[in-house]
Amino acid sequence: MNNQDRLSEFFGNGSEAGGSLLQYVQAMSPETIAQLSRPVSAEVFQVMERNIIGLLGVLPAENFNISVTTSREDLGRLLASAMMSGYFLRNAEQRMTFEESLAIAESDTQAE
Repeated sequence: MNNQDRLSEFFGNGSEAGGSLLQYVQAMSPETIAQLSRPVSAEVFQVMERNIIGLLGVLPAENFNISVTTSREDLGRLLASAMMSGYFLRNAEQRMTFEESLAIAESDTQAE
């Protein structure tokens, strides 16, 4: 199976829904992609950074000549892991913000 077949399989073998999603993502501007890829808070960025450093190793670059070698498949797994962690952290961050807003609204209601 070649890479194009894998991409088609991932996006639904050209099905209407999968094709629509692929077309939608491909039509996004580079600025939109950059905005969607950037963590909203510094906290999420730090957690993601620590996660990736933990996966790759923690030797400081200034004292060592570091080179990471991997296969295409393993790099894909690393990317998928980082993406899933990012989605999880973003959802957790949104939930935390929602719960904080709800607590503030409840305290305002009780104060009246």
